[in-house]
Amino acid sequence: MKFRNHLYLLVILALFACTDKQSQQTIATTATSQKVYYPGKGDNWETRKPEQIGMDAALLQQAVAWAETQETTQIQKDFSTQKEIFGEPLGPLPGTRANTNGIILKDGYIVAEWGDTKAADPTYSVAKSFLSTILGLTIDRGMIQTINDPVAKYVKDGGYDSEQNRKVTWEYHARQTSEWEGELWGKKHDFVGKEAFGKGERKPRELQEPGSFYEYNDVRINRFALSLLRLWEKPLPEVLEDEIMDPIDASETWKWVPYRNSVADINGKQMPSVSGGTRWGGGLWISARDEARFGYLFLRNGRWKDKQLVSEKWVKEATTSRGIVGPDYGYLWWLNTEGKAWPDAPTTSYAALGAGQNTVWVDPEHNIVIVWRWHNGNPNEMIKRVLAAVK
Repeated sequence: MKFRNHLYLLVILALFACTDKQSQQTIATTATSQKVYYPGKGDNWETRKPEQIGMDAALLQQAVAWAETQETTQIQKDFSTQKEIFGEPLGPLPGTRANTNGIILKDGYIVAEWGDTKAADPTYSVAKSFLSTILGLTIDRGMIQTINDPVAKYVKDGGYDSEQNRKVTWEYHARQTSEWEGELWGKKHDFVGKEAFGKGERKPRELQEPGSFYEYNDVRINRFALSLLRLWEKPLPEVLEDEIMDPIDASETWKWVPYRNSVADINGKQMPSVSGGTRWGGGLWISARDEARFGYLFLRNGRWKDKQLVSEKWVKEATTSRGIVGPDYGYLWWLNTEGKAWPDAPTTSYAALGAGQNTVWVDPEHNIVIVWRWHNGNPNEMIKRVLAAVK
């Protein structure tokens, strides 16, 4: 009996020890998660001196000073060269834009900021990475069974009826390998015609098999956006606002502006279909500060505070190279897997890029986000300078 009681006591003590260990692990995990900083709403965004979070203040200031000298020469402040560069506009443009500006986050804190980072300007093809995120949400919610499904399985508006187009999958759209054929909002897939495409006009070529050929093509991306609209059955800016921008406490200044003629009939209602850029006017008009929040959401693997807004699985897939055709490209995100895009950056870094130049660069290895807008410089030169400041 004494032996049994002794054995029973040992078992109880062991159980308490295990429970205590599990509690300690839970506390440790909670403490770790609490260390992750997220900015509050509006201007409730903490700044840190570079030296407080392991950066050299002098070197970081040198990087910022250099960035301030790199004003873009591509897009004029009054957008007067827009038609010459891209062709006949379909949507509005602002009367003016901000000068070059930017913001650098380290561990979520602002360590550097220059220029007017609150100006809600067109961000051109950075919008494609926002479209990618809506695709991720669509898959997360089971509205699409798999990214490899043909779009024609879900969208029955005639845009995918041809022999060429019925082979187009959601993944092909997201990798810019769709080879979709047709006309949308008055622009044809082939970019042939000076009036319609300006300096972006292309020589005629034969269509390739969907999935086999990469081409950066806004007509096809706009077709992709229209297809997402048909699935959600509500304007994509509302989807983005409800699912992403409001939860990350973005400002109320951003807007996704449609073309004047990009209206679709959705269940008897007229709804605007947005574009994946500002090539023909319109597009996503947003501030550097709000873009920094978006970049930080991805740095945190789709999580914001206590909510997983977009799945960690999608963040990984969207920023992983397929290594098949085209450049080092994920799902509408630019990658550095081969170290060619930004030789001085980690191969795990990635970016949303737009004309002008507009850059949202995410570096998981160093826990850094750089938003740099309206610049004429090589992003690698800026990245190199910022990383040199990391101790």
